[in-house]
Amino acid sequence: MVKVDVYVDWCNKNFAASFGDMIPGGVVFTARTWSEVQKEAKDTLDFHVAGMLNDGDEVPAWLREGDYEFVYHPVSTAALLRCSEDYTTMAAISRASGVNQRQLSHYANGLKKPRAQQRKRIVAGLHKIGQQLMSVE
Repeated sequence: MVKVDVYVDWCNKNFAASFGDMIPGGVVFTARTWSEVQKEAKDTLDFHVAGMLNDGDEVPAWLREGDYEFVYHPVSTAALLRCSEDYTTMAAISRASGVNQRQLSHYANGLKKPRAQQRKRIVAGLHKIGQQLMSVE
């Protein structure tokens, strides 16, 4: 199974996403929620592949046969926080990461961009939340 990279950013009030270099042609799509990003990735790629086949373009067998899975890469902290909204709250992320909730809100709305160390704290907080949830039986 081939892993297809999906690069996701937060633009104003929507997610904007594109596929990595493994997909021929430039493909960009938008969605309002994280679950829509995941649905649109599949629908958009299916549409793109159908168009390529219709145009007589060469399409790799793995892509033609759907032998792939998506790997999502939130490229900004805003996208990272927004994609987590379906699963947790800013308050929980704040507690787990030690980053002020108001500051997280600024990051999530794209008003400010964190330094690299601050982003690492946010990611570590999200991982902590995930590990705690995984330990529940």
